[in-house]
Amino acid sequence: MTELYALDNVSVQFKVGRKRLLAVDQVSLAIAEGETLALVGESGSGKSTIGNVVTGLQAPNSGSMRFRGALLDRTTWPAARRAIQMVFQDPFGALDPRMPVSDIIAEPLRIQGTANAAQRAARSAELIEQVGLPVDALNRYPHEFSGGQRQRIAIARALAPRPQLIVADEPLSALDVSIQSQILNLMKDLQEANGLSYLFISHDLAVVNHLVDRVAVLYLGRLVEVGPRAEVFASPAHPYTRALLASVPRIGARRSRGRAITGEMPSPLAPPPGCVFHPRCPMVQNICRSEVPPLAPLAARAGDAACHFRDYPP
Repeated sequence: MTELYALDNVSVQFKVGRKRLLAVDQVSLAIAEGETLALVGESGSGKSTIGNVVTGLQAPNSGSMRFRGALLDRTTWPAARRAIQMVFQDPFGALDPRMPVSDIIAEPLRIQGTANAAQRAARSAELIEQVGLPVDALNRYPHEFSGGQRQRIAIARALAPRPQLIVADEPLSALDVSIQSQILNLMKDLQEANGLSYLFISHDLAVVNHLVDRVAVLYLGRLVEVGPRAEVFASPAHPYTRALLASVPRIGARRSRGRAITGEMPSPLAPPPGCVFHPRCPMVQNICRSEVPPLAPLAARAGDAACHFRDYPP
């Protein structure tokens, strides 16, 4: 598959008082054309920070990004930003309550100066139908819609400038379970119709299992496993991935190998030495407490894992 977007050894630090918080630690990831890549992990793992880096909302302290093979810098970012859009977690907070839906959807086109008023109106009408809402919704305001409908409007706005990549940051977590499947199906349909790639950020593995092609698992700012969705779910290589999968409710099915995760994630202000997961890992050995395991290819299946015992059965 052709690479669309890539992060190369990206790190992000934030100053907290007199300390430095390492939110993202040397992360390398690639997203292919037409692919959906899930970035999963607990709250505080650095998922949203990576999403902000991908969209240009957050500059990394080190590392680089590429879009269609070109290094992203001051000269190339403006064009790339038109091709990369974001759908946020809270659809109500992401929509200006003072603007009608027609202006909300057309806002990226107005800001980018790529369409006149008539073209913006036509594009808004086209998109409101694509996301499954009636044309008369264009004259209404965000407070007049349900949460699921507001997220459809947010998706329509993201589609307005005809992007190639959409970063969806927990787009379902604020919605009722009954609505989540509808939005997932909509995103699938829009991907096929528009040739989109998605970076789908979520803490919910049950959700990503129905949408994504590959899974990247993040823990305390570091990638611990990356691989094809089916193989990660069938044979997770990292103890953290196994613990996340063991926590997924399953009706009438055998639980995943491994125990549900216990304990709390250490503070990113004081990450543990060696493998960052070792304080919570049931497989911990002395080497885990002192040496950082590299993200390396697995012997038995496609994918990579950052574990000293990645090729040992659980």
